[in-house]
Amino acid sequence: MGFISEIFGYLLNWLYQFFNNYGVAIIVFSIILRIILIPITIKQQKSLKKSAQLQKEMSEIQKKYKNNPEKLNQETIELYKREKMSPFSGCLSSILQLIIILSVFWLVSQPLTYMKKVDPSLIEKYTVEMKESGVNQNNSYQQIAVLNYAQTKYEELTNQLESGEVENREELEAKREEYNQLRLNMEFLGLDLSKVPTQSLNDWKVYIIPVLYVLTSAISIKITTMTQNKKKKQDIIVQNAEGKEQEPDPMEQMQAMNKSMMYMMPAMAVMIAIIAPLGLALYWLISNILMIIERLVINKIMEIQEKKEETLKGESSNG
Repeated sequence: MGFISEIFGYLLNWLYQFFNNYGVAIIVFSIILRIILIPITIKQQKSLKKSAQLQKEMSEIQKKYKNNPEKLNQETIELYKREKMSPFSGCLSSILQLIIILSVFWLVSQPLTYMKKVDPSLIEKYTVEMKESGVNQNNSYQQIAVLNYAQTKYEELTNQLESGEVENREELEAKREEYNQLRLNMEFLGLDLSKVPTQSLNDWKVYIIPVLYVLTSAISIKITTMTQNKKKKQDIIVQNAEGKEQEPDPMEQMQAMNKSMMYMMPAMAVMIAIIAPLGLALYWLISNILMIIERLVINKIMEIQEKKEETLKGESSNG
């Protein structure tokens, strides 16, 4: 995970240096990551579509070997091998999402290490100084606390140096430059992205992004559920039209597992979002919005392709 966080950190730091704003950098980072993941999303959608198309063959296999579970499993596996499909593609996609979630979590919770690549000895130096000063002791994220401490000290030294003549100016400027290495502009639309919701209970603004994330997650799940139900309804209509007895899907357990993962991932993300810096929740919120747009577009394109295929089949059969 740390290796992936390192890679993400180089990208996020480059974006931060370009925009000079942590929030904007996270938004652009989210867009770039979603673009990179588009081929995987398309592959997943195609896999779901192909799995639905295999429903008829799978039902026939189950009917034929319903009294022989071992043969049923063997034939089902052979069917997936023949069609070059993995019955666990949905789970693999969820595992990939989990890896990304944890990598981004480490990135935003330790930005000095993974993003700014600050010397660990410098981080430790000011961690000790901060603790000795009795500042930010309630922050469970050490590097976030150091960031806030460095920002405060930087502003104090800046005001002191600009106020007039001061002794040991060079020493103070060198100290200010050290603090500057530990700073990040985390103000975004009036929100401090370094704040942790559970540690800022008196600030209602810290809940804006997590609440929006929950809403977009509900919309995303609704779209996915509607698409799956629509496909399932179409399959039932086809089976009834052919006058065949409707058999339960032999991969029903796998599909139930995928559905559980679909609900589990947002629930887990919400629990993490309220105990993590707001930068993580912002990343998830933007990713959710992009994912909703992505799914709507991909579903529309696939519907158009399906209609074209049905038209071509109809023309070939009539010819």
